[in-house]
Amino acid sequence: MRLSRYFLPVLKENPAEAQIVSHRLMLRAGMIKQQAAGIYSWLPLGYRVLRRIEQIVHEEQQRAGHIPLLMPTLQPADLWRESGRYDDYGQEMLRIKDRHDRDMLYGPTNEEMITDIFRSHVNSYKDLPLTLYHIQWKFRDEVRPRFGVMRGREFLMKDGYNFDLTREDALHAYNRHMVSYLRTYERMGLTAIPMRAASGPIGGDNTHEFLVLASTGESEVFYDAKVPELKLGDRQVNYDDRDEVAKICAEFTSAYARTDETHDEAVFNQIPEDRRRVGRGIEVGQIFYFGTKYSEAMGATVVTPDGSRVPVEMGSHGIGVSRLLGAIIEASHDDKGIIWPEGVTPFHAGIVNLKQGDVSTDSACEAIYGALKARGLDPLYDDRDERAGAKFATMDLIGLPWRITVGPRGIANNMVELTCRRTGEAEEMSPEAAVARVAAIYEGV
Repeated sequence: MRLSRYFLPVLKENPAEAQIVSHRLMLRAGMIKQQAAGIYSWLPLGYRVLRRIEQIVHEEQQRAGHIPLLMPTLQPADLWRESGRYDDYGQEMLRIKDRHDRDMLYGPTNEEMITDIFRSHVNSYKDLPLTLYHIQWKFRDEVRPRFGVMRGREFLMKDGYNFDLTREDALHAYNRHMVSYLRTYERMGLTAIPMRAASGPIGGDNTHEFLVLASTGESEVFYDAKVPELKLGDRQVNYDDRDEVAKICAEFTSAYARTDETHDEAVFNQIPEDRRRVGRGIEVGQIFYFGTKYSEAMGATVVTPDGSRVPVEMGSHGIGVSRLLGAIIEASHDDKGIIWPEGVTPFHAGIVNLKQGDVSTDSACEAIYGALKARGLDPLYDDRDERAGAKFATMDLIGLPWRITVGPRGIANNMVELTCRRTGEAEEMSPEAAVARVAAIYEGV
């Protein structure tokens, strides 16, 4: 993309309404525009990152054997009356009536609707196990929306639902989700710690939140310092192998990690003192096992091998897709702007032309731009007739991981400068070498 043809409404000053770093930088980088309290338009740069995050979530869900579908945002209230949650959910639920005076709601989650889909089409244990998921816009009427996309009223969420014959099968689905979530967050450059949590209005007695450590987090967290060091890395996981998946989950949850709601001071004090940590965390996902809470209430049953009929065992599993964007910025920024991890960056590299209109510099930039695109990469070419300082400031603000700087003096010697946004380290090399280096960085990302 050529910046002269792109819509990137960056701001020079910090917006007064932004209280935390991610909100401030998303507004300054032209990623979002507030339309109402807690409701945002996603401008082109923000939308590109949102779609990259969404794609990673899709890939890891399907790697784990989960099947995508799409449910509507508006739901009939009668389904929620069946489950008993319509009156219990509280004022966060936006309730409306259609023109026929039927009670409807803007879905905050989809346990009832997915259970209705299941009971309409699945009758036998032979169709199990089954996990369905979607990525969809949700609405929760927060009493005090704040912190930009971190606590908005409208948000993009992945929610998935497993259906299993036995408790053991459902707990394997729970573990499978935990591992797939850990890999999802790692691909985004995040360390998300699974912590035992309260189930809230979803229900059930087995649940973990995934929290990213950040000073702006809403939850106080207590953890062993060795927990954030755990990584899946390049480990290949067989999601059908129950023992392997359970072993990985035990590895990531055996060390102490709890939210303020589940903290046990006596257990925490058993950790060596030099490893005890207290901080704050941003919730970016949660998994639940709730057994037959919804299937019993709504008649979602299957015929077993012996011919009897039983309610299915269920769980639900959510990732805050739009919230993740804010969490990544909170975890990865400096005083100049955002620092995108390679897995979610809106553009793979920026090209800065130091002297727009100079024949040799223009020609070199065009060649680099074309070579990167030929490698399947998405570069952002700053071809504006702007001073160099303004171009560098824009690139630092929007946070592309790599920048190729091209000027007439360097190109006369067939040299450009490749700069790493995270470290600030710069290296001179030929244009061909810079393209090859950037391409190599993104192999396998």
